[in-house]
Amino acid sequence: MATMHRMPSQIEIYEAMSELSSRMVDAARANEWDYLVELERSVTALRDTLITAAADDTLTAGSVARKRGLIQQILEDDAEVRRHTEPWMEHVRQFLGDGARRRDVVKAYAVGAGESSTSSYGA
Repeated sequence: MATMHRMPSQIEIYEAMSELSSRMVDAARANEWDYLVELERSVTALRDTLITAAADDTLTAGSVARKRGLIQQILEDDAEVRRHTEPWMEHVRQFLGDGARRRDVVKAYAVGAGESSTSSYGA
């Protein structure tokens, strides 16, 4: 006999997303980037479920307030995660950008000095 799986309510999905976003804040604060990515994928899956779920027009005023509060908390958590990830991402961008500029300079001077564009510097 097949078992029927009940689709979670919008509130349940938002609650799960809020729990995961709170864990994402902890992961970002601890610089646990792999775990942060794993959590983000889980949030994305829940978001996709929410998008495909039928709209719940029967929410009570209390449920609407709860939903609003959960969304606000998720947004606050997202801002906190960004406060931790954006400086790291900027550092990575600078590191990668500096490497590309360095290769371009080496390549330009190598070609200008009569060497091939594939110098011993790996450019």
